Amino acid sequence: MAFNNHQTLKDHFHETQIFNQRILVAGIVMVFLLILLLSRLAYLQITNQKHYATLSDNNRVSIRPIPPTRGLIFDRNGILLAQNLPSFTLEIVIEHVDDLDKTLEHLGKLISISKEDLKRFNKNRRKKRRFEGIPLRYRLNDEEVAIVSVQLNDLPGVNINAQLSRHYPQGKLASHAVGYVSRINERELRKLNASNYSATTHIGKVGIERTYEDLLHGQVGFQHVETNAQGRILRVLDRTLPVSGKNLYLNLDSKVQAIAEQSLGDNNGALVAINPRNGAVLAMVSMPVYDPNLFVHGISSKNYKLLSTSPERPLFNRALRGQYPPGSTIKPFIGLAGLELKLLQSHDELNCPGWYMLKNDERRYRDWKKRGHKKTDLIKAITESCDVYFYDLALTLGIDNMSSYLAQFGLGQKTGIDLRGELAGLNPSREWKRRNRNLPWFPGETLITGIGQGFMLMTPLQLANATAAISKMGEHFKPRMVYGIQDQQNSQIVETKAEPLKNVPINDENNWLTVLTAMKNVVYGVHGTARGIRRNLKYTIAGKTGTAQVFGIAQDAEYKKEEIAKKLQDHALFIGFAPYENPRIVVALIVENGGHGGSAAAPIVRKVMDQYLLNNPDKKVVTMEINNGEVTP
Repeated sequence: MAFNNHQTLKDHFHETQIFNQRILVAGIVMVFLLILLLSRLAYLQITNQKHYATLSDNNRVSIRPIPPTRGLIFDRNGILLAQNLPSFTLEIVIEHVDDLDKTLEHLGKLISISKEDLKRFNKNRRKKRRFEGIPLRYRLNDEEVAIVSVQLNDLPGVNINAQLSRHYPQGKLASHAVGYVSRINERELRKLNASNYSATTHIGKVGIERTYEDLLHGQVGFQHVETNAQGRILRVLDRTLPVSGKNLYLNLDSKVQAIAEQSLGDNNGALVAINPRNGAVLAMVSMPVYDPNLFVHGISSKNYKLLSTSPERPLFNRALRGQYPPGSTIKPFIGLAGLELKLLQSHDELNCPGWYMLKNDERRYRDWKKRGHKKTDLIKAITESCDVYFYDLALTLGIDNMSSYLAQFGLGQKTGIDLRGELAGLNPSREWKRRNRNLPWFPGETLITGIGQGFMLMTPLQLANATAAISKMGEHFKPRMVYGIQDQQNSQIVETKAEPLKNVPINDENNWLTVLTAMKNVVYGVHGTARGIRRNLKYTIAGKTGTAQVFGIAQDAEYKKEEIAKKLQDHALFIGFAPYENPRIVVALIVENGGHGGSAAAPIVRKVMDQYLLNNPDKKVVTMEINNGEVTP
């Protein structure tokens, strides 16, 4: 057989050699990859074991915050003003509910569920996981809890949870002073310590609740929990308990506060009572009041609209932020300025015909007494509240002397009370008007400033603090709401210290005694403007009435109360202190559109003083023993 010359013969040896080389290369690559894999495993499980073990634990273990218990608020006698009570909340766990619409319909037949409740529930659904409880109704009463509880077997996914909720047992009493808590909003959340408020839903909004938020809130606790892949808690591994907020004891006397609020009745106004010995605020009243319990779990739109749009402005703290013309209550201070600056002698007399005129000015500045007070010295002018006398004295002093002297009593300045939101009022001067109005000061403005009208504005708190200074011969203190702070762990009350303010300088003590005597005559003088309150008095009161105009009256017009709308009638004021010999209480009161201070304001002040001086022993709330949660003054 002949062979084809072009046929190639196979070289089996060469092919075998190539195949073996390829196997060798593949083996080397496999060994290299195996070594690389083993190195990576060693890196992950040996070198970086701690790091990845921590990451693994973080996937398995999470930290959950525990909210602290908010501190309580008491008055000076241990009466509870703010507490924490169990509150029942209706919640739904979505993953356990077969038909949410039917469940909501069923619940709606058992208890009242508003459109706002449903709106809030649907909003929270988007923020929470399916296995977490979503609140549907807050503050269930006992009857509602019972009705839902017996139906729980037919309502899978529906739970009733109990939690502590803020409650104000005295209701509307001292609502402006104590304030309230409500849900934290987004703006507040940005400012808060995110860690310490991680489990907290409510925060103090106004009053003591807001000012002392840091003390009342406490410190958040934490627990380490083991969770599954969905985040559901399987078990608790470790727990750090929260630190409860501190309890506060206020200087407020609830009984004095209640008498003041009851006495004001339907009148709008404000009253501040202070202990002149240390600045303790015994009562702070702003009328009308409101119920702080409405705000705790979110006030309804209807109720909030009623409060916020009411012409009576119940949410406005008149005692702290109300700025009013002081009227004739400023006269003792103006008289003292004249004596101390040696521009007046106490026996200097002026004839009061019922009006006063400036040179080269046809306008008559009228006295409240149409026929005038005739010959009048300083004591008579304060006792009978003669306007003409103080027109002339104000002109003698000049606006700058008046402004400078009144400033020493803190008028036109914030008192520094331990409450947020205080306004400063206005103690006008020539320089103030130039700076704020770009206008010169006119002599006529000096005259009306001398009787507490014109630009002059004071808050009731300022008037009370200034009266405390005059009652103690220039000594006065920064007003204080909080008496003591109690740590719930050891029950010890740490008292806050009285903070003295700079004393008003005394040039001649007799000048002060002259003015104080005149203020005493306001109540005990034959023609004293507050003589109506002296009947059966068991202690001695000194004070000054005031009537502040709300609007100006034309030269030829006559003020007729019965023809003027209530909101345009004069404000009634009274400042006073007692006992005269050794003052223990100072009160400043304004009754909006109340008319005359002697008839509308002074009787209310006497009731407040009666309650404090006659129905309370003269005791210092200095030490309190806390036994079984009960306070023994």
